Amino acid sequence: MVKYNARIASNPYVVGSFACIGGGLFGLDISSMSGVLNNNHYKEQFGFPGPGAQGAIVASMPAGSLLGALTVTQLADRLGRRKTVILAGIFWVIGSILQSASVNRGMLVVGRIISGISVGLSSAVVPIYQSEITAPAIRGRMVSLQQWAITWGILIQYFIQFGCSYIDGVASFRIPWGLQMIPAIVLSLGMLFFPESPRWLFDHGKEDEALQVLADLHGQGDPKHPLVQLEYEEIKQQVYFERTEGAKSYLDLLKPGNPRRVMLGCTLQSWSQLTGMNVMMYYIVYVFEGAGLTGRRSNLIADSVQYVLNVALTIPAIIYIDRWGRRPMLLAGTLAMGFWLYLVGGLQGRFGHWGTLDGKTVWLVENNDSATKAIIVCSYFFVCSFAITMGPVSWTYPAELYSLKIRGKAVALATASNWAFNTALAFAVPPLLDAIGWKTYFIFGTFNFACFIHVFFMFPETVGRSLEEVEEIFKSGHVFTAWKIGRDVGRKDVAGVVQEREHSDEEKGTATPEEKA
Repeated sequence: MVKYNARIASNPYVVGSFACIGGGLFGLDISSMSGVLNNNHYKEQFGFPGPGAQGAIVASMPAGSLLGALTVTQLADRLGRRKTVILAGIFWVIGSILQSASVNRGMLVVGRIISGISVGLSSAVVPIYQSEITAPAIRGRMVSLQQWAITWGILIQYFIQFGCSYIDGVASFRIPWGLQMIPAIVLSLGMLFFPESPRWLFDHGKEDEALQVLADLHGQGDPKHPLVQLEYEEIKQQVYFERTEGAKSYLDLLKPGNPRRVMLGCTLQSWSQLTGMNVMMYYIVYVFEGAGLTGRRSNLIADSVQYVLNVALTIPAIIYIDRWGRRPMLLAGTLAMGFWLYLVGGLQGRFGHWGTLDGKTVWLVENNDSATKAIIVCSYFFVCSFAITMGPVSWTYPAELYSLKIRGKAVALATASNWAFNTALAFAVPPLLDAIGWKTYFIFGTFNFACFIHVFFMFPETVGRSLEEVEEIFKSGHVFTAWKIGRDVGRKDVAGVVQEREHSDEEKGTATPEEKA
């Protein structure tokens, strides 16, 4: 394995953001499918799949992601965070090759499952890697870049799909599916020059290397920097404590203090799917066709606006996530998303009817330009609400909840919950739209309001705390009164902790003359 570059590692923003390419792979897949749903060459090649068949094709990728997310529980702890990210890139390349060369539904599904394994690996391990290499003050910003990378993947691949839609023949969808392997190649090769997680290194007996990585990341190469020493000591004490606690197994997730945190991580990732966001991403073509937007080119252009907004509105969340806090963003986002989905459903129900489109019976809004525009605008506002709130927080929050002993398995389990619901919804939504039409939006709107209630009562704030300080939050005894947990619970001041330790050393007679001075 190539030794990491210390100059690169001296910038935590560079280290943390590069790994986000792994998140971008998921975005590539979303638009690689949504962009072909009304491509006649795609339909002809794969036998004009109906709602059930198309749902199964789309769902094959998140099904593979579920498998990958569960596998990462072992890989992240045994191989390391960095090597697991590299492996994810390799799987993606293999899956992309199979998809671009697919001649029938079976080959396409196999390729998407393999690509899904890659996405499952990267979506679970990248937030772990980022949370373990970044300082608490910027951790939320760095982990939220995972979501921004997803939005960029969606946008870039969609415009590639849009450009290739002018190509006649199967190349119109094969070329985009082949090009999406390029970011994975860059990811796997580039990660060779980045450091391993210092927490993983210490846990595997590489204390000196862990200290040097912390120094490169947080102390300009100085191992004696106060923040470096504080983090090193916290990692040291935490690892030693956890080694005495027992084996690292799934049973640890059930030990006192852990079930609640495991539940919070899993339910938040599940809620992120039940908001309806990926439904609006995967099947936006169906949504806008049902709203009365006719013409393939017009639909593609309207879709692209939604993807641009998704990228743009994620930026404020990245900048301010560590200032706004996790709870306020989740609470505001779920209320807003529920509101916009209810409007979409209400407009569809009021002005639509069952009609025929491309030989299929669907719920349509016809000859009502105002209603069509209103539905599209509400869809845009829904996406904006997700991008600036739930999107980044759903990746940041679970990575902050757990101790080192269970972090790999717990984050992977939370991510697996994401993919389990993603798989179910990807499979179920086309038949659902086919059966109940506009009422589908009320279902997802209600999920958002239910999520608001859950967050309000049970999700404590974790912003600005070190991973070790989060432990104190869950010792406070607040289970159904999360709103009472202030931002100062569990917080430690770097200078104060260093001074306290020096004072303790002086009392024990172990402080050096330099420390006493």
